[in-house]
Amino acid sequence: MQYTQKLDQIEQHFEELNAQMADPAVISDGEQYRKISKQHSDLSEIVAKYRECRQATRELAEAKAMLGESDPDMRELAELEVARLEPALAQIEDELKVLLLPKDPLDEKDVVLEIRAGTGGDEASLFAAEVFRMYTRYAESQHWKVEVTSVSESAVGGLKEVLALISGTRVYSKMRYESGVHRVQRVPATEQQGRVHTSAITVAVLPEADDVEIKIEEKDLRIDTFCSSGPGGQSVNTTYSAVRITHLPTGLVVSCQDEKSQIKNRAKGMRVLRSRLYELELEKQQQAIGAERKNMVGTGDRSEKVRTYNFPQNRLTDHRIGLTLHQLDLIMEGRLDAVIEALTSHYQAEKLQRESAAA
Repeated sequence: MQYTQKLDQIEQHFEELNAQMADPAVISDGEQYRKISKQHSDLSEIVAKYRECRQATRELAEAKAMLGESDPDMRELAELEVARLEPALAQIEDELKVLLLPKDPLDEKDVVLEIRAGTGGDEASLFAAEVFRMYTRYAESQHWKVEVTSVSESAVGGLKEVLALISGTRVYSKMRYESGVHRVQRVPATEQQGRVHTSAITVAVLPEADDVEIKIEEKDLRIDTFCSSGPGGQSVNTTYSAVRITHLPTGLVVSCQDEKSQIKNRAKGMRVLRSRLYELELEKQQQAIGAERKNMVGTGDRSEKVRTYNFPQNRLTDHRIGLTLHQLDLIMEGRLDAVIEALTSHYQAEKLQRESAAA
């Protein structure tokens, strides 16, 4: 198959890493051991798939050799094996090609999740709260950590706005396609005539920036403190624990009041600010490569209507890839795997097609 030499080199390096991980000198050096373990983990999936491919290739060759047998029963058995193995091998080779695609360094990052109610008033705020709950449930299923940094509730118990930090394994790789306008169609609880209303919210998923990637000068910040609002008891509501950070060069403003400690709120606020500045830098880079930006339509534009949640028909539709699922009740409980896997496969296939065309 194609890429065999490259895959052989990857497998050889994988075995070298195996040997290094068993070396007492490496084991005793915590930093070096973590570095080697990370490389080993990154290569393990592609090596396992390559070995699976080699095994299937051998079995297919043996089955084809049996097609010349004089015994009709043996020939029939060989034909069945060939019919089974050929599509299976093609599928494995396609999976290997995807694994060989250049890794996006953003995939490993934690994210800042922002959800804001849009058109639809109270109904939009109620839907924003439900979508946030959906993502929280999904994060639980992935063993991710969710930290709310800022929340603004509506009079009916919904959310006008919520910001949260989500950390864990490969968070951005799975959440990156969630940004955009999410539209809901249903009969609001306040509707007397039973008519279906359409409301909308915006979702933004920002990769969290490291300190080394975004440098923020202290002179460029204005820090204001104020009393937190909302639940939390007397100590939260009467002390100046909430923090508002203004980045003077860009005018970006971040507020955080989730913690009782002003220091903790400031730390969380800085994480959000850093991620927003990082997003601005990414947008500049993407505008500089216009053609590539067009190929990424649907992956981060907040103004784009990406998805419709139709409650009367229990239907979710993702407009970017033409996906329709009649299991909205399960999806709202955080069972997002089918949606996220379909989006990932679609954009990986597009990327593979571009890579093949450029080769």
